Amino acid sequence: MFQTLIDRYLPGLSQYEDIYKKLHANPELPDLEEETANLIEGHLRKLSSNLEIKTKIGGHGVIAICRNGNGRTILLRADFDALPVEEKTGLEYASTKKMKDVNGDLKPVMHACGHDFHVTSLLAAAETALKARDAWSGTIVFLFQPAEERGTGAAAMVDDGLYDPKKHACPVPDMVLGQHVMPYRAGSVETKAGTMMSAADSFKVTIYGRGAHGSQPHHAIDPVVIASYIVVRLQTICSREVPPDETAVVTVGSIQSGDTENIISAEAVLKIDIRSVTQEWRQRILESVKRIVRAECEAGRCPKGPVFERTRTYPLTHNDKEVNNAIEKSFSSWFGKHHKSKPKPHLASEDVSILASSVNRPCCFWFFGGIEAKEWDERENNGTLDEIAVNHSPYFAPVLQPTLKTGVEALTVAIMTFLRTPSNEMLYTPADV
Repeated sequence: MFQTLIDRYLPGLSQYEDIYKKLHANPELPDLEEETANLIEGHLRKLSSNLEIKTKIGGHGVIAICRNGNGRTILLRADFDALPVEEKTGLEYASTKKMKDVNGDLKPVMHACGHDFHVTSLLAAAETALKARDAWSGTIVFLFQPAEERGTGAAAMVDDGLYDPKKHACPVPDMVLGQHVMPYRAGSVETKAGTMMSAADSFKVTIYGRGAHGSQPHHAIDPVVIASYIVVRLQTICSREVPPDETAVVTVGSIQSGDTENIISAEAVLKIDIRSVTQEWRQRILESVKRIVRAECEAGRCPKGPVFERTRTYPLTHNDKEVNNAIEKSFSSWFGKHHKSKPKPHLASEDVSILASSVNRPCCFWFFGGIEAKEWDERENNGTLDEIAVNHSPYFAPVLQPTLKTGVEALTVAIMTFLRTPSNEMLYTPADV
């Protein structure tokens, strides 16, 4: 079934390779993705006049609604923001772009997380679905989301009335589906029921001391020393509070204090990132972080308590078991040995599930690989897989093919899994989602 549909309807991908290269060479930072959104809208309008296209949702968000008779409604999501990273891949279409971020600071910009693959795959999948309208029945929402890297884009679209019938009037989906390119063998896909990706909580913590001359520390309350104790003590959360069979990470990614060596500064700023894979331990770890910071400030005689500012938050990405099992069955049929069921959650984080949880619907998210097969196999044989450039690296450069083809096929197979007409042997028959 999948073979016939894909052979018949999958478009030639050379035009999409060109779109990918254009996106990769012209990345835009979160909340500033106007040109990217315009490119997406323009291509969608060229595909069909039957698409209901709505723009500027929660910033630069775009949706295209394809109604094709009775049946379920599925929402397919791709994110499209980039990162403040200077690209070092050496690709002929590498980004050399710089732009001012939302704070007005000039930054290099790169698609270092593969969101350009997500956009291109979904655009090609949209064309495939439009051509194959005689093979499925229902409604598809193609959703293109900004600001994933800030963890705000999905919530911003929902809060801006994505599902509000009086505003953007996006049909409430029966399920939300999405995918992410990863540093895995190209051509492969990975699925997992339950927790697929971790929750993430990030904070800026300000520690207050008392400034003085570097030669007179007895007149100071040194925030650098206090911050140093905090950093060391935070490491005991995962090693001494979290059970050994539970997964969690607490990282202090930045310490900032003072400008010169002979002045004890009046304050220090820590930036802390927390990853967890269960809601119970997420809350307990957050409480432990705050307890330790406050206790060390008290021990160090800080003139006032620390200030916590939340900078980012991502929910757990939890794959609905029933939806995931249907996806796994289809992926195993189509990708064969190149489909694997992932045994453990990934410690990166995503906000895609907000598009589902906000309307009490199930979500399913999967990974597809982007590392050239020969390189992967050689590194696997010589034990150097850990040297492969990963997402957010300035060297992250998924091979163009078969990565793009895999992304398009995975989305197409997912569409046909849930929307095939009864005459085409629908695989998925849930009780009620």
